[in-house]
Amino acid sequence: MNTHTLALQLMAVQGCLGAFDTLYHHELTEALPRRPGARRELAIHAVRALLYALLFIGLAGWAWHGAWAPVLFAVFALEIGLTLWDFVVEDRSRLLPATERVTHTILAINGGALIALLALQFPDWLARPTRLEPAAQGWLSVFLALCGAGVGLSGVRDGLAALRLGGTNDADDGALAFDDTRRTVLITGATGFIGRRLVHALLRDGHDVIALTRQPRQAAWSFDGQVRCIESMRALAPDTRVDVVVNLAGARILGPRWSEARKAALRRSRVGLTRDVVEWIGRATHKPFLLLSGSAIGYYGTQATGDPAALDESAPPQPVFMSDLCREWEQAALAAARYGVQVECMRFGLVLGRPGALPMMLLPILLGLGGRLGSGQQALSWIHVDDVLGAIAHRWRLALDTHAGGATNFTAPECVTQATFSHTAARIWHRPSVVPTPGWPLRLALGEQADLLLEGQRVVPARLQREGYVFRYPGLAPALRSLKS
Repeated sequence: MNTHTLALQLMAVQGCLGAFDTLYHHELTEALPRRPGARRELAIHAVRALLYALLFIGLAGWAWHGAWAPVLFAVFALEIGLTLWDFVVEDRSRLLPATERVTHTILAINGGALIALLALQFPDWLARPTRLEPAAQGWLSVFLALCGAGVGLSGVRDGLAALRLGGTNDADDGALAFDDTRRTVLITGATGFIGRRLVHALLRDGHDVIALTRQPRQAAWSFDGQVRCIESMRALAPDTRVDVVVNLAGARILGPRWSEARKAALRRSRVGLTRDVVEWIGRATHKPFLLLSGSAIGYYGTQATGDPAALDESAPPQPVFMSDLCREWEQAALAAARYGVQVECMRFGLVLGRPGALPMMLLPILLGLGGRLGSGQQALSWIHVDDVLGAIAHRWRLALDTHAGGATNFTAPECVTQATFSHTAARIWHRPSVVPTPGWPLRLALGEQADLLLEGQRVVPARLQREGYVFRYPGLAPALRSLKS
């Protein structure tokens, strides 16, 4: 095998890795074309993609001889510069998931090897007469040309998305009004899906924000220096004035099987951190008047398929891990009441938004493989992320006049079955919804955790409705349509 063929094979690998990074990270899990604040990153991606299209197509069937050789390496040099700039922008604008960091590392290593192999040919190419010498490599050249076409379309897509986003800094959460008085708000989980949007909504409403995060420097960059970021509650002096605490931190529930070690980690990230927050409140000179603490409808355990009973805030927990976890989480938060703090526990249903869980839920549907999961009749209680923020603002405003405290179901009025969710999403995204997924592989792979996907709860927002909260998205179809663009 000659050096040129090996270089083209590495380029094919680069194309496959780049396609995975674009589809899985940029489009699905991170949803960059719809992420406010991603305009600069998308613009860089657009230019890089068009350069890659030129390189893929240019190297697919030709050798660059004579004066064309330095042109080729100038294009590579420009691409390297854009890649380094992209790394800086990414670090300042968002927290990259581990899989994306690993993918970028492999891309950099593979790209370096590719350029090194081409550099070995540079002296020979430079010495030849100036021309693009045909050097087709059969199906390898065809594949590279297809990669070039694909990455070129991706560049156009990113460029249009950057233009569409304009100068916006965050999603349109509406003109949320939390308080007429300027407050200082401590948010745990501030760099998460809900937390990030809440931070921007609070800043727009004129409040000061302190963010508790594992990566304070990166978080400070991503919030443009408008937020004070701390790594632990120990970094917050007791005389720091905090008026409201919003506790959203917690490790991702779906993931590795719930071994005893995994359960302990989940408890630490929720119960342990909440206890740290309450202990700080106990030391604080100025006590917050409100603690809004996260929980989940997993508090109610599971409900038999077909059971028409509606679960409101008075429904009891069950003796299962998810229920125990939520109950312990809420009990840890309620301990703040002894310091005169009003405690509100927010029991979240499935929160629809981007990034969040929705992109992964949509993946089989977008691939035309959507359909019922298990029986498909399990109840799915959901809420649009805009209504999460709206309901947080609603509970905050009520807390200024009342001192009731308690738990609130953060779910939309319309509860659907899993099959209805799949069919509705497929219709909106113009895909079929006919491929069923049996439940037994999930139970085999996930064990007890599979109940989150195969069992359901028909949870109703009784308290929010009783208090007169008006949902922006009470129905599933309008909620999904708002997330399509």
